[in-house]
Amino acid sequence: MIQGIGAAAGVAIGKAFVLPNWEWSLPDTQVNPVDLAKEFERLYEGIRTSKDEIEFIKKEFREVVGPEESSIFDAHLAILDDPVFMSEIRGIIERQYKAAEVAVKEAIDHFVAMFDLLDDEYMKERAVDIKDVGNRLLKHLLGAPEVTLPSDTQPYILVAKELSPSQLAHLNPTYVLGIVTMMGGKTSHSSIMARALGIPLVAGLENNLSNPIQTGDMLVIDGDTGSVQIHPDEVTINEYVSLRNKQHKKKEQLELLATVDAVTKDGVNLRLAGNISSVKELNLALKYGAEGVGLFRTEFLYMDRSSFPTEDEQFEVYKQVVEKVGSNMVVIRSLDIGGDKHLDYFQLPEEQNPFLGYRAIRISLNRQDMFKTQLTAILRASAYGNVKLMFPMISSVEEVQAAKAVLEEVKAELELRGIPFNRNIPVGIMIEVPAAVMIADLLAEEVDFFSIGTNDLVQYVLAVDRMNEQIAHMYHPYHPAVLRMIRMTVEAARNAKIDISVCGEMAADERSLPLWLELGISDLSMSPQALLKVKHRTLNTLAIDATRVAKACFHHRTSSETEEILSAYAQKSGISLGTSVETKEKASS
Repeated sequence: MIQGIGAAAGVAIGKAFVLPNWEWSLPDTQVNPVDLAKEFERLYEGIRTSKDEIEFIKKEFREVVGPEESSIFDAHLAILDDPVFMSEIRGIIERQYKAAEVAVKEAIDHFVAMFDLLDDEYMKERAVDIKDVGNRLLKHLLGAPEVTLPSDTQPYILVAKELSPSQLAHLNPTYVLGIVTMMGGKTSHSSIMARALGIPLVAGLENNLSNPIQTGDMLVIDGDTGSVQIHPDEVTINEYVSLRNKQHKKKEQLELLATVDAVTKDGVNLRLAGNISSVKELNLALKYGAEGVGLFRTEFLYMDRSSFPTEDEQFEVYKQVVEKVGSNMVVIRSLDIGGDKHLDYFQLPEEQNPFLGYRAIRISLNRQDMFKTQLTAILRASAYGNVKLMFPMISSVEEVQAAKAVLEEVKAELELRGIPFNRNIPVGIMIEVPAAVMIADLLAEEVDFFSIGTNDLVQYVLAVDRMNEQIAHMYHPYHPAVLRMIRMTVEAARNAKIDISVCGEMAADERSLPLWLELGISDLSMSPQALLKVKHRTLNTLAIDATRVAKACFHHRTSSETEEILSAYAQKSGISLGTSVETKEKASS
């Protein structure tokens, strides 16, 4: 048994196919100075072709897993536009008279070596993206074919030194049982994509593997524990077959809960809504029993395009979502770009701290033409169902008042056009920054509801970028400061008698349930994949016990104490899925 890093959950059993390690070996070809223009022409044509390919892959992958995961390819497009990377290539061609493919190869090697010297694992994993993009460009410059994968006739476990997002996007999940990579970790783009596709993945085996895995070797991999067994005996295979069957059965039993209400054993009802970015994600959320949409991330309507979506284009999507949800609520968040979300056709300024810069509501209030178009589409959709409007990244009363003033202008314009809409559409804000928490009582006077965005709130409260491997261990959702901020926000909402919900990873973490029961929060919004797990936990929880556990959490001095007690309670209070389903079926009959 070889120990690696569990990067995508699940068990896979099958024969290995080892992906050839395609290392380019190019002669140090030089060109006549008079032919430099031709080399640049070849380079730019290769860049254009590479961009077109990446856009196509991104579009295809988006159809499978949704826009958020497919946005990984935005990073690849950005590399081809990166002035430092491209300047390095052009400099080698201009100063050393080298062929375009040689210049690209040297630039790749230079940046990969530079990244590998860093102690930051996250940055090391970005070297894979540079190699992926560079190899694509080299392929076009050399006219080389793609590395071919096995024909889709026999399922296999793919083994590679490292797997690029482009290669993973071309895999057929039906035939890829699992993936093993020598390099990488949990934060690599390939790991993120494997999780989205539901393919078990174990990474980081290079330093623990004495003999290389060969094509045809029998493997058992466990993406939860990070173990890889080579040539396992029959007993071991049977054990893992049993474990895999249990995992599949658990998933099937969870799906039986889709039509069951999320009610604790002593009768406390929760409403579990879905976070979505597209109609496709909505369909998945509804399949898993979501009671409406707690967060519609509208920025993904603006991506994969060459220009801003029109009012009618947005309206049709919003209307489709609202009608699919029926009488349940749909919370539509206004455009939240900036930070790590960019549009190809809308140039944002270069910023040292983009997450603290020109983004979200700040852009909307500055570009009111764009803001009005979106608000008009949302208001028009409000005539077809239960729509709520939410503004992101609010840090002051002035921002809320300014946004509401624009909304009133749009309402007046719609009335002049004679178009129906809900004039009393509820307006809310996301609580994501400490400033909003500290003036939550003032903000509550301006709006109809709060939604606590836990992902950003934790990052901003703790000043920790969770994607930075050097400090990721400091990202603690159960930090006393975070819990106090959440409680302050809830108290302000309760005093003002406005609604409040929680969205993000804390809402999707089953261990957090006692906190919401103690705080009296009944509305949670999460990714579709988390809905059934949280519902199962709710069905197995006695609210009166959970609140006693949570009370202690708000007095702990460290996040580890809180996490330990919540984890222990979740383990203690859990019962089998079968019991949960059987109990609810008897109750409903």
